Amino acid sequence: MGRPLRIERAGGWHHVTARGNERKAIFRDDRDRLHLQELVAEMVGRFGVVLHGYQFMDNHYHLIVELTEKNLSRAEQWLNVSYSTWFNRRHRRSGHLFEGRFKSVVVDPLEWALALSRYVHLNPVRVKALGLGKAEQQRLRAGASGGPDPELVKERIRRLRTEQWGSYRAYAGLAKKPEWLTCDVILGMLGGKAQERRKNYREYVEKAVREGVPESPWEHLKEQVVLGGKGFLEQLREHVKGDAREQRGAARLAIARPSLEEVIREVEQIKGQSWSEFRDRHGDSGRDLVLYAGQRVCGMKLQELGRATGMNEYGAVSSAIRRFKGLLRFRKTERRQWERICQKFKIQI
Repeated sequence: MGRPLRIERAGGWHHVTARGNERKAIFRDDRDRLHLQELVAEMVGRFGVVLHGYQFMDNHYHLIVELTEKNLSRAEQWLNVSYSTWFNRRHRRSGHLFEGRFKSVVVDPLEWALALSRYVHLNPVRVKALGLGKAEQQRLRAGASGGPDPELVKERIRRLRTEQWGSYRAYAGLAKKPEWLTCDVILGMLGGKAQERRKNYREYVEKAVREGVPESPWEHLKEQVVLGGKGFLEQLREHVKGDAREQRGAARLAIARPSLEEVIREVEQIKGQSWSEFRDRHGDSGRDLVLYAGQRVCGMKLQELGRATGMNEYGAVSSAIRRFKGLLRFRKTERRQWERICQKFKIQI
């Protein structure tokens, strides 16, 4: 079975997560949290990584790290094994604490470091009890929910500002920054004088708490492992190798995917009509073919496809893709159209 592809290079930024086995808690009390924090601090010195942010949740943790050498796997293996061994000994348990290998996403810091840090820091308040569960967030972004209750917003802010087991308080100037944490790079992205940057960052994050959490960065993820634009993706291709168990992921990333515009042009050729002619025509499967190919051929997320095609509803894009997939089973016309797309872009059916 394949495993997640690792792209490690000096100077590379990564969002790293590790989750408890069977989604169970990796902390039982604050002494556990403190020990993992101490190990993270030691990892910074031992492996020379730069830590730009972190957040500990009950059953997983988040790290934003920058490498000074190609050693993310070694650093993370040391961290997780060290903590698991200590945790099992302390709580007299045995077996795996973490669910498989850690997960990492390569990040373009110029485009995504600021928004990613906000995403990481908002984890403690992105919960249903505070009106920011997944369903509530979708309603807020769709404008289908009224303004948040002032008392609920007040509680979100209180929870965010008092959260001990993350880097937000250091970023916002509410606590002293530990030596092993680096805040200046991301704070500098907000501009302003040095003394203003923490205030600017606090406003940047807490505005999202008051108005509703913005969409997740993972809606813009490329090839499951890259958070960055097309140019950034091209830069990474030369670093992609992958061992035997990572070959499928390496091969997928090493090949430049076509754009949605290229797919639309090909569908226009197949149908002999322009995109504007068939896009909104009732009962025409051309738009659904474009969406299906956008996901399968271009590797685009549902929300990306919605924005690119003028479809505002996340669910409508998903339904259109399922509908076209169903047509492939019993309609020869749609099956031939999909085969032409696969031949054009060299995709295995």
